[in-house]
Amino acid sequence: MHYFVDTLQKYPEIALFLTIGIGFWIGNLKMGKFNLGVVTSTLLAGLLVGQVGVKLPGVLQSTFFAMFLFSVGYSVGPQFIRALKSDGLAQVIFSIIICLSGAATAILLGKALGYNGALTAGLLSGGYTNSTVLGVATDLMNQSGLPPAELAAALALMPVAYAVTYPFGTIGSAYMLAAIAPKILGFDLVKVCQEYEAAHGGKKVGTTAYREYSARAVRLTSEALIGKSVAEVEELFRHEIFIRRMRTVEGGSIIDCQRDTILTENAILAVSGGLSALLAYTREFGPELKDVPLLDFSTELLDLVVTNKAYAGRTLGELIHTLFGEPGRGVFLTKFTRSDVAMPMNLETRIQRGDVLTILGAKADVATIAKELGYADRPVEGSDMAFMAFGIVAGSLIGAFTIHIGGIPLSLGTAVGAIVAGIICGYLRSTMRTFGHIPGPAIWVFNNVGLNGFIACIGLNAALGFVGGIQHYGVTLFLAGTLITLVPIIVGLILGHFVFKFHPGIMLGAVAGSRSTTAALGALQEAAKSNVPVVGYATGYATSRLVMALLTIPVVKFF
Repeated sequence: MHYFVDTLQKYPEIALFLTIGIGFWIGNLKMGKFNLGVVTSTLLAGLLVGQVGVKLPGVLQSTFFAMFLFSVGYSVGPQFIRALKSDGLAQVIFSIIICLSGAATAILLGKALGYNGALTAGLLSGGYTNSTVLGVATDLMNQSGLPPAELAAALALMPVAYAVTYPFGTIGSAYMLAAIAPKILGFDLVKVCQEYEAAHGGKKVGTTAYREYSARAVRLTSEALIGKSVAEVEELFRHEIFIRRMRTVEGGSIIDCQRDTILTENAILAVSGGLSALLAYTREFGPELKDVPLLDFSTELLDLVVTNKAYAGRTLGELIHTLFGEPGRGVFLTKFTRSDVAMPMNLETRIQRGDVLTILGAKADVATIAKELGYADRPVEGSDMAFMAFGIVAGSLIGAFTIHIGGIPLSLGTAVGAIVAGIICGYLRSTMRTFGHIPGPAIWVFNNVGLNGFIACIGLNAALGFVGGIQHYGVTLFLAGTLITLVPIIVGLILGHFVFKFHPGIMLGAVAGSRSTTAALGALQEAAKSNVPVVGYATGYATSRLVMALLTIPVVKFF
């Protein structure tokens, strides 16, 4: 043990990775339907490992946090900017009000309880379940010019407040929104979401849009189909079956079928469609057989980013009717994503630039749709690191710029600058997809390693002051955290139901997003048995990430 402690003290990077490893391991363990979460687990692991007396340089902490903030901004930027310019503006305003209520509650409680800015920021970060607040506050405190001893004491308090208040912030908000709110406001969440889906085309958009894609070879023996064109047969089967290729005689040459191709007796056909459609209809053609060369045509599963202005604002139903007919006959829509959130595929959902449609079909047909609709975002291993690095530099330089008003220095701070830069870069990437590519897995690494590396640094550096802080502030902090969790939720429910009059499912999702509480979204989806809450969550989450970073400035400066 003595060797282990000495090694950690001599090589603090070992302590850092040990903390991150424990955090990810414990944070992903399930206890029934609840798990502690990686961020909270990493913080607690850092506070435990740090008891041996490990100190990490502040620049490492800031580097991790800059990576995290930029990746968050990059992910939510397209949705946030579009919401500001579209009919999502009401949800943006709604989310800002909720964020303001949370920050105001924290300031009032901090003043009433005699807390300083650091402790109040930690209280807000945990109770509001927004780790960005913790990082921005740390950045502001490091730039405050406080004496080293006073600064160290202040920085030690923030993780104490976060660790005490975060668990209820997560569990309480999920339970309040998914179980309590529908009862208080008097609606059946499952029923209203079903009604919304029915009214807005929440059913599947034809078989071709949602079912597993497959292809089979059949011999045409049905007299009802012999002599008909491909278009006539596909119309007969309501475009749930597509005829891709045909071999007129066994062992003969293969032709690619067009809409006017005539089907001949005993021809061997390659038909594609959803699995259920194939099971239901292929027997109406004739017996199925094995013909590997006939079925050996290239297919592609492609993430297609909508960049063509001509299609922005059109509904998903219109898009499928226009493009998934002749131009992309036999192409399947398998997923619809907005700002990395899987959206319900409703007929009436309006497409926005930057939305990602995952399509599957013959490679040539997929390429046809991609050329018309936008950018083919094919998987690549590399990231445009220059784009990311220069973005962080530009944002941080702007954030570091200080002006003096009445002798008081004012600046956004490098942390806010980094997230704003990420939002701008993410939006630019969504509209001009030829540069700035950062693959989803890389964003995951920057986001999770950046955040949890930063949290690990905080925990390790604050560990020695943690026990005393818990003993002095614990119960009061917990009760204050419950208020910061509940007040914004109550404000959101009242405003969303009575003032903005949002659909109940969308309203609950918007409240969860405005609190950036992913656990609450999961609980809502489970309780609603629907993805309708996701519609409200996406805009609320994007808005809260930026707004809470900005609101951290007055929270810290007010004390």
